[in-house]
Amino acid sequence: MGKKVLIILAEGFEEIEATAPIDVLRRAEIEVTIAGLGNKTITGAHGIKFQTDVTLDAYQGLPDAVILPGGLPGAQNLADSKKVAEIIKNMDREKKLIGAICAAPPLAVAPTGILDGKKATCYPGFEKDFPASVSFSEARVVVDGNVITSRGPGSALEFSLELVKQLAGKEKAEALRQGLLVKA
Repeated sequence: MGKKVLIILAEGFEEIEATAPIDVLRRAEIEVTIAGLGNKTITGAHGIKFQTDVTLDAYQGLPDAVILPGGLPGAQNLADSKKVAEIIKNMDREKKLIGAICAAPPLAVAPTGILDGKKATCYPGFEKDFPASVSFSEARVVVDGNVITSRGPGSALEFSLELVKQLAGKEKAEALRQGLLVKA
């Protein structure tokens, strides 16, 4: 049975941080479901409209991984959702993969408490929004347990390849890295 990933889009999400993981994970033959917070049509921070597969409220089950793109006000909209917080906590409880990029780690993930005692990264300037219990790193991608965090649009391919590595293995991630011309 193949791995399943849920990517949650909220109004004002950063388009690159959503599109890169969707594309790279699908190239790795991982099933990706795109869920819209509140609606099936979600507009990104730069005016690009995405038609999602389902609304988040209609999504059933617990995937192998959940991904939260950043961007503003997208990351704040994720943070304001009780449903998103519930999914994050359930994923952590089941030790399933949680990926967050840009402003999503400090704004949407940290308030759930799952980053307490972990190392994480985020978009420059948002580290002030991490509680003292989170160890901030300037690395482009940080893996700590079942949580993967990343800096922003420029690190979206590296973030996506790390997700593939965790879900489909190092060899699949390396083959994609080479095919996508991403520097090692």
